Amino acid sequence: MFYETRSLAENAISRFREPSKFLRAWVEAPLTTGAVTPSGPVLAQRMAEFVPANSENPVLELGPGTGPVTKAILDAGVTKERLTCLEYSPDFCELLTEKFGDLNVVQGDAYNMRPSLEHIAPNSLCAVVSSLPLVARPMESRLKCLHDAFKLMRPGAPFIQFSYSLISPVTLRSKMFTWSKTGWIVKNIPPARIWIFRKPF
Repeated sequence: MFYETRSLAENAISRFREPSKFLRAWVEAPLTTGAVTPSGPVLAQRMAEFVPANSENPVLELGPGTGPVTKAILDAGVTKERLTCLEYSPDFCELLTEKFGDLNVVQGDAYNMRPSLEHIAPNSLCAVVSSLPLVARPMESRLKCLHDAFKLMRPGAPFIQFSYSLISPVTLRSKMFTWSKTGWIVKNIPPARIWIFRKPF
């Protein structure tokens, strides 16, 4: 009975710790964290669905935070060996390592990603999954992020980005990519949609 009670208490503390860390990070650096709460499981699962299921190529996740999208990507069948998570916050890097063990978590800046990702060969990624708060950055920085990611991606590979905004997080006038979007995912709080930007063939 004692051990069951302690286990329940530990689980409750763990569930509270992640949102509280996320909220603290947002308060300290709202332009870096971008949201008050992590992505919900429905949104995370929908994002993971756009990762090519039959590819053996590596996948890059940008801004994993506390890991809800990371979990969805792994649950969708991407092995830990194929997945690299680039996270700016040292606290979140530590939390991701605690949650996912030997997952390749890299502390670095997604808006200047190349120095942190020298182990990823150009034109090798089959997908980039992003939870970055792109709309908090100038358009030039947003496009640079996509441009740098596309250098690492195979032709046709998707850059998968969620957004709460009514409009695209990057200008659709760019000839750098083709694009599509989902409808609103209303089960997420707040509702969000997914934008898919593809590197041209």
